Amino acid sequence: MQLNKTVGLTSNCILIRRDGLESGIEDSAAPIHNRHGHVTGAVMVFHDVSVARALSLQVSHLAQHDFLTDLPNRTLLSDRLTQAIGFARRHGARLAVLFLDLDRFKHVNDSLGHVIGDTLLQSMAGRLVACVRRSDTVSRQGGDEFVLLLSEVAHADDAAAAAHKMLTAVAAPVEIAQHELYVTASIGIAIYPDDGLDAETLVTCADTAMYHAKERGPNNYQFFTPDMNARAVERQWIATGLRRALTQHEFVLHYQPKVNLETGGMTGAEALIRWVHPTRGLIYPAQFVSIAEECGLIVPIGQWVLREACLQARAWTDAGRRPMTMAVNISAVEFRDRHFLDHVCAALKDSRLEPRYLELELTEGSLMQQAESTTLVLQVLKGMGVQIAIDDFGTGYSSLSYLRQFPVDVLKVDQSFVHEITGDPAGNSIVSAVISMGKNLGHRVIAEGVETREQLAFLQAQRCGEGQGYYFSHPVVAEQFAKLLDTGMPGSALH
Repeated sequence: MQLNKTVGLTSNCILIRRDGLESGIEDSAAPIHNRHGHVTGAVMVFHDVSVARALSLQVSHLAQHDFLTDLPNRTLLSDRLTQAIGFARRHGARLAVLFLDLDRFKHVNDSLGHVIGDTLLQSMAGRLVACVRRSDTVSRQGGDEFVLLLSEVAHADDAAAAAHKMLTAVAAPVEIAQHELYVTASIGIAIYPDDGLDAETLVTCADTAMYHAKERGPNNYQFFTPDMNARAVERQWIATGLRRALTQHEFVLHYQPKVNLETGGMTGAEALIRWVHPTRGLIYPAQFVSIAEECGLIVPIGQWVLREACLQARAWTDAGRRPMTMAVNISAVEFRDRHFLDHVCAALKDSRLEPRYLELELTEGSLMQQAESTTLVLQVLKGMGVQIAIDDFGTGYSSLSYLRQFPVDVLKVDQSFVHEITGDPAGNSIVSAVISMGKNLGHRVIAEGVETREQLAFLQAQRCGEGQGYYFSHPVVAEQFAKLLDTGMPGSALH
């Protein structure tokens, strides 16, 4: 043992007993003085602090690591990234930060439960650690987000190679509780010093690039580029504005008529949301719906649209106009919400609209996710009397066997096919096949995006039942639509 000048042991001492057992100790000591006042010895009392030290180390570890995966957390990543930046600055080196987000992970939690979701995250953590060097860091930011620090890269291509390796590792099937799961990821990449000089900036840039990777579809990566900053600011502006729009009643519905292609009579309306921003004016759904899905607002927004559309349909009927179907688009996120059926029932009850006049439009993709549970939800809706339409038919990945099982009333031919009607037999054959398929399945067929006389003539020749598009009318506010109901479609609509 070594005594320090104040008569005591140095800190963090270990006592090794005769049997070889080691114990962490602390001491208290009282000096022994001779008659001249000099210290000649000490009386020391040792305390076993092994448990306390172990607990302190455990607390320190927990403060810096994720409780689920035991990976470094935000705090430890920030510390390591700051140190790595300092090293890179001194040596003129480069490093990379990768922000990885699992695609559609929420659906795993929603359908299989959080226990399986947590196990999946642990599995993904292990795979990511196996993809990098010991000098690199894999951290979990929370949820299904991971940030990886590649402490030294010679070229940006090295980061790309690492990202590709990670995507491949994540995409390999994983079996959990007799469920074989297939997961993909989106990765954003930021490089020091090109994209930022500090830890916070690099992580933010990688996060921004990850969102752009998601926009390109699942299972890919994107490097950060300066123009992404402007788009990130815009995205944040929209996300913030959407929350205010809900409380300040800034959303409105426009209505587009559906037309019988044989008689020219109006068969129904489709409700389309618009955002009337106090300074920017009219904002269309293509600019904000995907962001609403990401920030968790699509369900309350969809709930508002459903109720408002039902109330308007009932209001037209109460004013003495002929009852007609009101079509409402339902996003995949909204359809999978566990309260979705409750929202439909509440909208019908509050509006007193008969269920047969409500038509819910769902895309092929949203229906084919978890097709078995989809069938059950659709059967409940059909039991209520609600009509079901498949939107954008032909663009997804439908299985005809499932389409026969789904209690569907309407197939909507996607406008991209309708726009290809140019007199070219090859292009027209696709539209003909889609229309024929829909009719053979026993469903009403509606063509979207009818804009020209030539398109209308072809659809009529194919005996497509209904159509909608700018050729007949743009989406209009409720008051203008009421005038169309009163006067009917223009007589020249089908001529």
